[in-house]
Amino acid sequence: MDNLSDALKKLKLASADSATDSVESCLDCLLKALAHNNANASEKVQEMGVLSLLPTLLAPQSSCTPKVANIIAEVAKNEFMRSPCVEAGLIPPLVQLLHSKDQEVLLQTGRALGNICYDSHSLQAQLINMGVIPTLVKLLGLHSDNTALTEMCLIAFGNLAELESSKEQFASTNIAEELVRLFQKQAEHEKKEMIFEVLAPLAENDVIKLQLVEAGLVECLLDVVTHTVNGERDEDVAQLKTASDLMVLLLLGDESMQKLFDAGKGSVFERVLSWVPSHNHQLQLAGALAIANFARNDGNCIQMVESGIVQKLLELLDRHVEEGNVTVQHAALSALRNLAIPVVNKAKMLSAGVSDTVLKFLPSEMPPVQFKLLGTLRMLIDTQVDAADQLGTNSKLVERLVEWCEAKDHAGVMGESNRLLSALIRHSKSKDVVKTVIQGAGVKHLVVMAMSEHMIMQNEALVALGLIAGLDLVGAEKDFVGAGLVQVLHKLLSDERTAPEIKYNSMILICAVMGSEPLHKEVQGLAFIDVVSKLRSHENKTVSHQASLTEQRLTAQS
Repeated sequence: MDNLSDALKKLKLASADSATDSVESCLDCLLKALAHNNANASEKVQEMGVLSLLPTLLAPQSSCTPKVANIIAEVAKNEFMRSPCVEAGLIPPLVQLLHSKDQEVLLQTGRALGNICYDSHSLQAQLINMGVIPTLVKLLGLHSDNTALTEMCLIAFGNLAELESSKEQFASTNIAEELVRLFQKQAEHEKKEMIFEVLAPLAENDVIKLQLVEAGLVECLLDVVTHTVNGERDEDVAQLKTASDLMVLLLLGDESMQKLFDAGKGSVFERVLSWVPSHNHQLQLAGALAIANFARNDGNCIQMVESGIVQKLLELLDRHVEEGNVTVQHAALSALRNLAIPVVNKAKMLSAGVSDTVLKFLPSEMPPVQFKLLGTLRMLIDTQVDAADQLGTNSKLVERLVEWCEAKDHAGVMGESNRLLSALIRHSKSKDVVKTVIQGAGVKHLVVMAMSEHMIMQNEALVALGLIAGLDLVGAEKDFVGAGLVQVLHKLLSDERTAPEIKYNSMILICAVMGSEPLHKEVQGLAFIDVVSKLRSHENKTVSHQASLTEQRLTAQS
């Protein structure tokens, strides 16, 4: 350590005199000390104020520059040295050195900047603002044969790509072409993994997604899948997962998805479909997720249903009723839900037996599967009277819905259960369905749903409650009283923030329950006439007109 102290003193003197030979020997001594005990040597560097000398030693033409950059990279491995490096003003001269033609200077400079900015979003953002991204992309293109430099660029990209502010800069470069070209050259698993780690965060940006598709990444990914699908080594399994996950990520962009769909004739689209019947769970998952992503507009959905995709998904789900792979179940149900959105697909999917297959997962205790199951059934029965009637009289389904309506730990499942319960009544308009819901103790949940913070759910609840009152008021009377329906309606009508549609449907429902003696008494007890008469001057004409009709009804029956 005494030798180091001497060397650091000499370095201070030599740098002041610009004595290159003396500086080099001091730098060599410092590098040896850092290799022997990095932390102790770094502390000594800070104690003796050497960091402040280094910016002047980072001259582009100096023979000392690679060693100085190497020293900075080494000391910055220690967290306690990173702030002092920044305070010593090392970042600007290092960034300038990224324009050097000397590959050793570039390598050590990249290491130094990477270590100083490690794990610091604010410093990484500073580098982005200083324009390092286009510079590094250019370096990758110029020096793709230099393994060490390539790895340095990839590590830098991996760190910078995590910041949202970097995506726009990356999108303005040819990063997609460079990464795809580099990927095509790689044979080793580790190198491919490094590139994957950069591609994943970059592919979250829709502009870059399209650039990657146009640069030929998809073909690379399909190639990886082909070569690893039957592999048993850990690295094969890891590559298969990464490649298929990345493929699905590329499909999340509207433009990139539509380009790959290619009117349902795209070779990529066809290859991805072939993953669904695969025996590999990872490919089944990726195939189902890909279909769910392709099914993001009506045109694609209609074309896919016509091509027979539904049958493949049903066969996949049948294989997983017993095997029970939750992620595959969730993905396949997501795909079916999306495919069921266009009106023309609903009857075709119902006749293909979708609802029967979906109901096999009713015993599932996994909230993600429950959520998608509910959404799929709700989409299927929309405007489909017979299907709503058939499902609405299925007491096992209704019992399960009522159970899930109380799943307070899973708001999504609870909300979807309520919505499906309401949809069964609204689309069937069937007395038998209403009776099944009453017997299954579902009425109280629809009353609670009428107070939802989401207007669409409030409306759906009120329409369903109106149908219950119209089709079986006697059967529902006790539940209406027990759930405080009249009090809920009073709150909705009294609250100025309540939307016009909700006020309108609340008044329709008031009129519908007047035929019940106990409910009629509750209406009279809460002085509804006062609330309703105020609504006669409501700015919405439909509301004011219904208020007049409701007031007449209340007056006539008072």
